[in-house]
Amino acid sequence: MNTEHGPETQGARVETRGLPSGRRRQVIKKILIVAVFLGLVAGGTGWYLKRGTTETMSYRTDQVTRGDLLVSIRATGTVEPEEVVDVGAQVAGQILYFGKDANGKTVDYGSPVEAGTVLAKIDDSLYSADEAQAQAQVQAAKASLQRAEADLEQLEAKLQQAQRDWKRAQKLGPSEALAQSSYDAYQSAYETAAANVDVGKAAILQAKASLTQAEAVLRRAERNLGYCTIKSPVKGVIIDRRVNIGQTVVASLNAPSLFLIAKDLTRMQVWVAVNEADIGKIRPGLPVTFTVDAFPGETFRGEVGKVRLNASMTQNVVTYTVEIVTDNSTGQLLPYLTANVEFQLDRRSKVLMVPNAALRWKPSTEQVAPEARDALQRLAGRKARADGTGSAASTTRTALWVPEGNFVKPLRVQQGLSDGTYTEVQGESLTEGMKVVVGMQTQSSSNEDVATNPFTPKFPPRGGAARPK
Repeated sequence: MNTEHGPETQGARVETRGLPSGRRRQVIKKILIVAVFLGLVAGGTGWYLKRGTTETMSYRTDQVTRGDLLVSIRATGTVEPEEVVDVGAQVAGQILYFGKDANGKTVDYGSPVEAGTVLAKIDDSLYSADEAQAQAQVQAAKASLQRAEADLEQLEAKLQQAQRDWKRAQKLGPSEALAQSSYDAYQSAYETAAANVDVGKAAILQAKASLTQAEAVLRRAERNLGYCTIKSPVKGVIIDRRVNIGQTVVASLNAPSLFLIAKDLTRMQVWVAVNEADIGKIRPGLPVTFTVDAFPGETFRGEVGKVRLNASMTQNVVTYTVEIVTDNSTGQLLPYLTANVEFQLDRRSKVLMVPNAALRWKPSTEQVAPEARDALQRLAGRKARADGTGSAASTTRTALWVPEGNFVKPLRVQQGLSDGTYTEVQGESLTEGMKVVVGMQTQSSSNEDVATNPFTPKFPPRGGAARPK
């Protein structure tokens, strides 16, 4: 029998020419056995791997809990003194020395000062010279006034003499006893004396004006000289010293700042930047809690004082500054600490609440228990007609899903406050500890040990060679 092109050997393409017919049959038989064995091995391996990675879906659940729910807004702010006085210099000059604080120490950061305490002294050489010059001008103006007054007295005396002479000349008149020229001379002398008196009075007014001007210059020079001594305008604590001894300050259009004094550190403020989306919920008197990194684990309390109306925009984000008033009688809070603020908008005590994921989760129709599917479809239809959409998700916004074997069933609830993580819920059948579905999770069914596959090579254990059996 010719087997060179038989169906048994076409796929194997084995050359059997020149072999006896019996030998050829044996070779073909072995080839078929090997092919079948390899096929079984491949099929078994695929089935094993498929069985080892089987995945099953299950419900991920959480419990209904009872507790306190706080609705709040979180923001970041800065601790600021309630009232700050910026002490500057109104004259230019070199800082010669600093004064002494209430404890007798040199004025520095944190020094307590009283109103009128000398903080610093500026070189007053030039201003002392200006003051001395102004003093001299005042004295000269006073002397000029006195001379003008004396001159006026002389002029008045001459006027009186000229007036008497003129009266006698008028009684005699132009006659043989009084020549016409003499008569005219007496009249002219009287009129000249009267005019000179008026000139003397004007000179006095001018001297008084010069004296007033000189006194004004003196007061200005004295004031500038006084500005060389920097004094504290209020009682408080120095929180910033911005100059050093030997430094020259220059006062031009703006007074240079030398010291920053906090008037009262027992009351502090927290300035918080609140986003425009939340500013409508902030009102004066709203309770606030905040923490600072300087005192971890400690919570401070305060309340909203005011909302500033001058908004600021940074990268197209509009924020408003909110002032929070807090008590600092202990002195713990330091100026300019960073505060993590929480505005307490509303609070519920001992209410039932669930994670927000439980209200967001939406089952498919196949996951709902058969007896609840009709009700679910009717609710979905009514909801779709109400809002004009056909989404089944709208039916779960006020429903929790309780696991029941391989299915879930709805539990209608009423939502309350939410803090972004948990939401207050109310319902007739709702109880504390009840499990509700919050999502799905995947579980893989794998073999106990992949090395149990007889076709998987065995490796020695980690850290050394395989132990002998």
